[in-house]
Amino acid sequence: MYVLIIVLTVIVAVLLIGIVLIQKSKGGGLSSQFGGAGNVMGVRQTNSFLEKATWTLAAAIVVLSVASAYLMPKAQSGVEVRTVAPAAAQLPAANQFDTEAPAAAPVAAPAETPAE
Repeated sequence: MYVLIIVLTVIVAVLLIGIVLIQKSKGGGLSSQFGGAGNVMGVRQTNSFLEKATWTLAAAIVVLSVASAYLMPKAQSGVEVRTVAPAAAQLPAANQFDTEAPAAAPVAAPAETPAE
């Protein structure tokens, strides 16, 4: 479903680019080519069609963008969920019955430097 929304968004974006490029600033554009009175679409209808098409495609881009944000697949973290085993099960078998505490290593005193 997400891929379908993205494909529709790209198609609508390309159509919107085409509609905007057909138009000319200051109201010229495609309507200037259909200026004759005997044409099927007059100047006024062409301008209103291009304007309606622009607003419709812009609204479709907004709706598809919001839909794609909600349908976007969630990112998976690389962390696996593991169950924690008891501490005794994690010890090696030889140390499991060892009850003596390990001997503490002697701590060496820091060497003193003579004051000069």
